[in-house]
Amino acid sequence: MLSEKSRPIIEATLPIIADRIGHITPDFYERMFAARPDLMDGLFSRSSQLEGTQPKALAGSIAVFASYIVEHPDSYPDEVLSRVAHKHASLGLQEKEYPTVYKYLFEAIAADLGDAATEEVVDAWSEVYWLMANALIKIERGLYASQANNVTHAPFKVVDRQETGDNVVVLTFEPADETPMTEAKAGQYISIITKARDGLRQPRQYTLLPSDKNQRRIGVKLDPNGEMTSIIHGLTIGDVVEISNPYGDLTLEGFGSADAPLYLFSAGIGVTPMISFLNELIESGSQRQVTVVHADRRLDTWPLREEMTALVEKLPHGKLVTFMEDEETGDYRGRVDIAKLGVPAEANVYLCGPLPFMKGVRSALVDAGVPAQNINYEIFGPDQWMLRS
Repeated sequence: MLSEKSRPIIEATLPIIADRIGHITPDFYERMFAARPDLMDGLFSRSSQLEGTQPKALAGSIAVFASYIVEHPDSYPDEVLSRVAHKHASLGLQEKEYPTVYKYLFEAIAADLGDAATEEVVDAWSEVYWLMANALIKIERGLYASQANNVTHAPFKVVDRQETGDNVVVLTFEPADETPMTEAKAGQYISIITKARDGLRQPRQYTLLPSDKNQRRIGVKLDPNGEMTSIIHGLTIGDVVEISNPYGDLTLEGFGSADAPLYLFSAGIGVTPMISFLNELIESGSQRQVTVVHADRRLDTWPLREEMTALVEKLPHGKLVTFMEDEETGDYRGRVDIAKLGVPAEANVYLCGPLPFMKGVRSALVDAGVPAQNINYEIFGPDQWMLRS
């Protein structure tokens, strides 16, 4: 709970900090990595730093947290904290690094605000930082303790490689040592750490696909301009990589009523969590009304099409609707049109795909009467969206 001493200071300076935090965080990361280059090895994504997505995600989470505790003094923004904590745990962030982040973040704040960074302002924002940090540490401790092992990453070997869709490869891994495997929930993801061409270990997150026991299975879309996807995409049978325990709060558990109609919207490689959801629904014998809506350019660019189609057919009340942008082979041609679907207001909705796709679908769903709190989403990489902020 924010102290009464700090509350008026945060209220008065929040507009300034919220406006400046996007300029402060790049300076913070530059300072921290200059002093601690080891943090870039296996923990932070170099590409996310260069693209600016990680600094923006940090800036967004801080601004959302501060705004929330000012408006709701007796609670925290649980969704934001959970999303951040799961990302941190998948990367193996340890609580001993929170003072490191504090040191260089507040150096950057002082440098940016200049004389406006008075002792009172710094003390108040320090309180906000540690309220958020301690909340995250508590969640992350629980996540680490819930795992079947006490390591952040373990070696896994590629045992199968299949190509599907347009430049998508499906990789299956098995443990390369005796580290016990944690059972994953549908919708969760893992971090894979591989070496960049200069030898720097770099992490990337991928949603888990259904697999046999003691396996991890993912789909990797090739990004010709990406630093690491070409390396991961090019893995062959026998190659060994580091893989984290499964994390992620985008699961079917605890989201809406289990009796409500379920709508799964995906585009491109966004099929991966949807396939996991479908598999879980089948294994649990679900009688739920499930509508899967997939958008792609053409049938041959649709990754894992056969697997997704077969799973929908196994659901007693499953339905598949497709939108193909470049051809007439789908149910509809063009982009997803919510007006053609008749989504009921009580539906539970999951979105996964490119950010413009998710923004467009979400806006159309809200306009059609679906409450925003009924719409969940997954973003590959740093989450800059903060839908319910």
